[in-house]
Amino acid sequence: MKRFLRFLAWALGLALLAVLLLALGVYATLRASLPQAEGRIALKGLSAPVEVVRDGRGVVRVRAQTLEDLLFAQGFVHAQERLWQMEFQRRVGQGRLSEVLGEATLPQDRFLRTWGFYQAAKSAYERLYPEEKRAVDAYVAGVNAFLESGAPLPPEFRLLGFRPEPWSGPDVLVWAKMMSFDLSGNWEEELLRHRLLARGISPERLLQLMPPYPEDAPTILQGEDLRLPLKREEAPAALLRMAPPRRLEASNNWVVAGSRTVTGKPFLADDPHLGLQAPSLWFLMVLEAPGYRAMGASLPGVPGIVIGRNERIAWGVTNVGADVQDLYLLEDVEGRGYRYKGRVVPYRVREERIRVKGGREEVLRVRETLYGPVITDALQDPPKTPMALRWVSLDPEDHILMAFLGVNRAGSWEEFVAALRHYSAPSQNFVYADVEGNIGYIAPGKFPIRKEGHTGTVPVPGNGEWDWQGYRRPEAWPMVLNPKEGFVVTANHKATPEGFPYALTYDWAEPYRAERIRELLLAKEKLSLEDMRAIQQDQKTLLFRDFRPALELLNPLSERGRVWRQRLLAWDGTMAAGSEEALVFALWYTELTRLPEREVGEAFWDEPRYLLRALKEGDKNCDQPDTGYPETCLDFAALALERALDRKEALGGRSWGEVHRAVFPHAVLTHTPLRRLTDRRVPFGGDRYTVNVGPFVPETLQMTHGPSYRQIVDLSDPEASLFVHPMGQAGHFLSPHYADLLPLWARGAYLPMRFAEGGKTLLLEPGR
Repeated sequence: MKRFLRFLAWALGLALLAVLLLALGVYATLRASLPQAEGRIALKGLSAPVEVVRDGRGVVRVRAQTLEDLLFAQGFVHAQERLWQMEFQRRVGQGRLSEVLGEATLPQDRFLRTWGFYQAAKSAYERLYPEEKRAVDAYVAGVNAFLESGAPLPPEFRLLGFRPEPWSGPDVLVWAKMMSFDLSGNWEEELLRHRLLARGISPERLLQLMPPYPEDAPTILQGEDLRLPLKREEAPAALLRMAPPRRLEASNNWVVAGSRTVTGKPFLADDPHLGLQAPSLWFLMVLEAPGYRAMGASLPGVPGIVIGRNERIAWGVTNVGADVQDLYLLEDVEGRGYRYKGRVVPYRVREERIRVKGGREEVLRVRETLYGPVITDALQDPPKTPMALRWVSLDPEDHILMAFLGVNRAGSWEEFVAALRHYSAPSQNFVYADVEGNIGYIAPGKFPIRKEGHTGTVPVPGNGEWDWQGYRRPEAWPMVLNPKEGFVVTANHKATPEGFPYALTYDWAEPYRAERIRELLLAKEKLSLEDMRAIQQDQKTLLFRDFRPALELLNPLSERGRVWRQRLLAWDGTMAAGSEEALVFALWYTELTRLPEREVGEAFWDEPRYLLRALKEGDKNCDQPDTGYPETCLDFAALALERALDRKEALGGRSWGEVHRAVFPHAVLTHTPLRRLTDRRVPFGGDRYTVNVGPFVPETLQMTHGPSYRQIVDLSDPEASLFVHPMGQAGHFLSPHYADLLPLWARGAYLPMRFAEGGKTLLLEPGR
């Protein structure tokens, strides 16, 4: 028996050794695909040597002798660090995920192919200006130089069993289209209104369920900032009333003039709030060439710097949410065509062949109209009437990259505005500051001119009566230089004041974040860099301030309810990760948003002003059908508090951060056991309405969107500026820089944003 046990132990030891050796072999193979950071690499396509320096956090500085070599090197470095991310992004834009992921992504591919993102990118590439095309081609050549260098591919390619194809110009432009799609959600708002009207909800009731932007709330531009004649475009009241607050992700930026700072020069802060992911959406870079010296956040797959500064100016962006999408109801004629201006126009049919992993191919027939694709054909639950989409980003010409290249090199307000004349979509709130002390704001973009009576809030007949009549000229864009107030704040709230001659949209974010930023900016006579940091990290929710009076009137249904009512009334509304009151308030408010579920068909209806009106004045939805008596809305709120406390006990959480976590999933590997290596999650505070935003999924309380990048630029000493993004610089999950910035981001720390020297140096040299 002892001999058998010794033999068994020996066999098990050999088996474990084999497993260990196999694991070490896999680990060594995966580590071999980490990017080369030092030494020399010869690359065909360069005209002169390029220096690539990585600092201790993986922030990359590229120094070249020409702009083309600079962008070539940027493409090479992006591919070194983020090739899988870039591949996934372009496959999303192409609608080609199913080729490598299988049947599971077929619905997404059908949707993306129907919209025609890649078709629009190819059209835009063919129409680029010569300078713009040279920039794109140089970047693409750098990506392809990496693919041809013989360097090992990132682990995802090995795991999925394929090699990437060479890159092309449209691959760059398609990601700009996808970012525009992510930040342009009016088509969904139109469908929502269409669905609610179809449920029998009247325009008057929609006014209650989806209140318009409050008249007394702040706007980005003030009345004294207006440069245009005071002529207001009116729309039918019934349509105006149906415009709800926008349901897109949040962002903040602000710029403060030197008259309000301790340094006598401006501060500029920006934190765009987008989807959280692993690796990060952004990549921090410093780019230098003669006539070009910019740094900040770049997008892997796209040349240049999107948000940042150069030696003379700084800029930041948040989403305007301009309405640049319209749905057109088609009078379908036997599937052959649609009625337009009294005649039947045949559909143009575009065939899309979708290859599926395993060898199958699916043919998708996309119907095209004079407006654009019939996108309702791609919806899982399409409305009875087919609808075509008109959207700025599907136009055949798009020069957004020219705009950003110009912004990167601008040295003054005049050059900055001139560069943005090329801007298309998605429209962004650009804040500006320069070393001379000027501050400014501009919202550039292709804003449709609609016929009187067409607000863009609901689908309209596609019969030729409601076609767009061109775009607004750049001279008519919202802008201001050196406003009298001494600062500009944008937080996705309404951009234009009363008296502005046209409507950018009727969908705006709730003003809570904007109001809080303004409060903090006005709290001191002179503001410092530390004040900018404190504002960017602020997690006091003004939502609580509005709902506190309802708590005061509440009659709790239990002793624990009475205890928690008193605790909340004594609380200051700060949604700190360590706060138990923040957890209870978030759960209570979430339960309150269930109020109109039976009427609207959605479980959670996050419209604060509807809920406040209901609690103050009453609402028919407050009466619960499963009880024996008629509840008031305050009764519903008391019941919501009990449900919130039940849920708190079920969760076992004693603080907000224990259950509210910022999650960073890998796009593909999150669905495999490797998610333990790739995914990250950290406790976080805030809610949808705090400056340091912390929106959450009501069902899970997980935070899937948030500050994707933060920067604070000090124009008195630009080298003292700050920036950071979550996760890290690397896309490889075995790299030390894969998630080393996440702890900094989570606790509100930053990296120095400067043209620093030193680090690991890689020399890219011209090759044959």
